[in-house]
Amino acid sequence: AVDESELLTVPDGWKEPAFTREDNPKGLLEESSFATLFPKYREAYLKECWPLVQKALGEHYVNATLDLIEGSMTVTTTKKTFDPYAIIRARDLIKLLARSVPFEQVFRILQDDVACDIIKIGSLVRKRETFVKRRARLLGPKGSTLKALELLTNCYIMVQGNTVSALGPFSGLKEVRKVVLDTMKNIHPIYNIKTLMIKRELAKDPELRTQSWERFLPKFKRKNLKKRKEPKKKNTKKEYTPFPPPQPESQIDKELASGEYFLKERQKKRKQMEEIKAKQADAIKRRQEERNKAFIPPKEKPVVKTKKASTEKKIDIEAIKEKVKNAKKKKLGALPEEEVKLKMAADEKKKKKK
Repeated sequence: AVDESELLTVPDGWKEPAFTREDNPKGLLEESSFATLFPKYREAYLKECWPLVQKALGEHYVNATLDLIEGSMTVTTTKKTFDPYAIIRARDLIKLLARSVPFEQVFRILQDDVACDIIKIGSLVRKRETFVKRRARLLGPKGSTLKALELLTNCYIMVQGNTVSALGPFSGLKEVRKVVLDTMKNIHPIYNIKTLMIKRELAKDPELRTQSWERFLPKFKRKNLKKRKEPKKKNTKKEYTPFPPPQPESQIDKELASGEYFLKERQKKRKQMEEIKAKQADAIKRRQEERNKAFIPPKEKPVVKTKKASTEKKIDIEAIKEKVKNAKKKKLGALPEEEVKLKMAADEKKKKKK
């Protein structure tokens, strides 16, 4: 009994055997061909490298023709062609040449373990300005992001116009497509690059190959920085009721409720005059209060008593007297007593010598 996990694993360094003439000795029954157009600016480069293209395809017995009038490249099989997949590789080769990929990288497509992928990114973003910014984000400052992606996926990546051309192993192409599409969806490529770096380190450990890597991979959550501003006045909807609102009371209804309706004209006028006088008296009272505010004296701050100077420190009178005596003895600019004595002694010696 053999474990299923052992059957699914591929041994290290295993390669599929190359397809030879012995596998298909009779060749192909039908002739097939593919053609593609190229832009005008690629004409000069294709003229130079076309002999190399014919030589590379000639090894697989595939003919290649360059039509400069129509601006097209054509590849066709011959009677000697034994590999049926050679024409598909030749078709990819001329497609990559038309997409500005240099021949030094393109001829690798003829190998068995190398494939290509042309990702169309022009229709993924609506605005042209946004598209240009996101494409530049894929390249990075001085092409550093693209270079990091190439090293991690072992693929050659060419960003040209509205397409991204990738050339390399199948596993690397899958990662490149994911990163490119995520970048166009406004997910920064640095997140995917970090994930690829972690996967690369985990692949080195033989014990972790059969385990799930989800616990090791980082989970990035999108943050909505722009929050909708709430309005100052919120209109709250009232609860729906099938009955109409009550009819407002008329002036007659109000008078009937207060009993004013049954009063005579004189009584009504007197009541109105009383209300007017009450309002006037209230207004006069308020006005008088505002005028009297100017005559109200302000509140005075409480007087803070100053503390008497502390006489704790005793003055040394004797020391001051000594200082005064010494000062009297000394004249301004005069020399001290010892120096004066020395000077007098020196003068006497000079006189004796004379």
